[in-house]
Amino acid sequence: MTTQVQILNGTYRNQPVSGMTFPLVRDFQTDAKGGNVVVANNGVFPGMPEQIRVRVSSIDDIKFVGDKPVSKPDNVVEFKTAPEAETDEQVMDRIEKRFNILDDMTKAAISGDIRAMIVVGPPGVGKSYGVEYQLEKAGMFDQISGKKIKYQVIKGAMTPIGLYCTLYKNSDPRNVLVFDDCDSILLDDVALNILKAALDSGKKRRIHWNADSSMLRREGVPDAFDFKGSVIFITNLKFDHLKSKKLQDHLEALQSRCHFLDLTLDTTRDKILRIRQIFRKGDLFQDYELTAEQGEEIVQFMQDNHARLREISLRMALKLADLTKIGDNWQALAESTCMRHG
Repeated sequence: MTTQVQILNGTYRNQPVSGMTFPLVRDFQTDAKGGNVVVANNGVFPGMPEQIRVRVSSIDDIKFVGDKPVSKPDNVVEFKTAPEAETDEQVMDRIEKRFNILDDMTKAAISGDIRAMIVVGPPGVGKSYGVEYQLEKAGMFDQISGKKIKYQVIKGAMTPIGLYCTLYKNSDPRNVLVFDDCDSILLDDVALNILKAALDSGKKRRIHWNADSSMLRREGVPDAFDFKGSVIFITNLKFDHLKSKKLQDHLEALQSRCHFLDLTLDTTRDKILRIRQIFRKGDLFQDYELTAEQGEEIVQFMQDNHARLREISLRMALKLADLTKIGDNWQALAESTCMRHG
């Protein structure tokens, strides 16, 4: 016996399957590309495998059909019943707890209680904002008194020798270096070796540059120094999805030296509820003169049109808020400027 599942909103190889019903093989789960369910083809797609993976945005895009299980087709394995799905409130509480942990861990890096942290999550959910807010808050008195700020945020590309110089300039105790979407250093084995030395678990973290360099001479950087600061990596990369075995080994060694925080925002539903969570705190549209009803209308618009919007993020919510300044027809403007077509 197995169960039938109706796809309310989904695709198979970019072909819509909305409204179709299939025997379920494997229940809803997420992967690098989003949500999916595995179902029996049953000849619906000729020439395709007997079991196919249908892409869906969230578990709400599928519905179990019938009161009783129906006969299991040949070559289809039984699925295991998934645990009861989280309610929206539970998801928002889970997400809020994760971001509170991010605040606490950032404070620990600032105080020097931890040496390194890796923060993983999709773009546009507020990873960078939370970290930078805590750093600015901690550095406020240094800024007022004209002292050197003890943190630096690095964005964009960086070479290994550039990394070496940056670590040297921020090597004092309680200095914090933040690499925000600076993934080039996480995908270069030389840079990763430098980072492993900088974040080693020993009492002394000695870093060496054993090659002649005019850049080091010009910048007055020695060919060896002790790093005593802390490092925070903010990235969208899922380390276990990288294909290079060599890089995976380096990254595993780096992870073993760092606290690792996955913000668990893996589905469209999670992202929508993250936006709703920020909205209910009153922080999302605080710089806009919007009523509560207008704010709710924007969030609901994103939820209703999540499959067509170019991205689901806090940035998109603010783009939509910008459009409300133009006129009451902001939904029509959003359809032209923020949605996919065709």
